[in-house]
Amino acid sequence: MDFNLQTPTLLFSAISLLMLAYTNRFLTYAGLIRDLFKQHQENPTDTTKNQLINLRKRMSIVRNMQILGGLSFFFSVLSLMLLFFSFDLIAKISFGLSLLFMLLSLLLMIIELQVSVNALNIQLSDFEKKN
Repeated sequence: MDFNLQTPTLLFSAISLLMLAYTNRFLTYAGLIRDLFKQHQENPTDTTKNQLINLRKRMSIVRNMQILGGLSFFFSVLSLMLLFFSFDLIAKISFGLSLLFMLLSLLLMIIELQVSVNALNIQLSDFEKKN
């Protein structure tokens, strides 16, 4: 494999888009938590309590996704810098770490999607109880 300055830059657009998606997800959850918390204070129910517990878990996962995405970006940029200074072996290791962090971030994204489905199931179980 030819490893040059262009190789680490392949991740830049992917990491940037993922970080944007993660940030949007984080902001959406923050808004939901504020709304549900207010709703739960006014009229406490098991459904809102369970939703808030689920959202706390999801926020934690998204935070970790963002951290891993940031580390992926960091090591990709570090790889570029190391290549620039002709530290080829260390640059390859740094790029490998970047790929590993990206992979872990994507794995957490899949886990977070599963937790999101559980949140919808909480909401739907409340609907089923009423019908």
